[in-house]
Amino acid sequence: MNGINEALLHPGVGTGAVIAVLGYAVVFLGLVMLLAVVAVMGKVMASRRKAAPAAAPAAPEAPAPAPVEKPKAKGTAGELKLYNVSERDAALVMAIVAHKLGKPVNELRFRSIKEVEEK
Repeated sequence: MNGINEALLHPGVGTGAVIAVLGYAVVFLGLVMLLAVVAVMGKVMASRRKAAPAAAPAAPEAPAPAPVEKPKAKGTAGELKLYNVSERDAALVMAIVAHKLGKPVNELRFRSIKEVEEK
């Protein structure tokens, strides 16, 4: 067959087993090498982390300014009156309005939601 060995085209059970074992060995060896590289990198990073604070001068640091936080909204912003609207539909309307305005729902105040029917 044009110089191609017939045994390579149709390996027997023994040849297939040897190929499988060699394949598993190569994969296992690759995993062991990867484990070794990760372990070495872990040791290097740990030693750098320990060495960095010791090398820094012991100069007193100025206290960082406290971050300015917005006042958080309370859990409720009053009562919501619903007129001919289910609670589910009201929640959907509030979510859509908040999304369109680009604000969280807890920063908006809804006083009432009323369904307007066309005549």
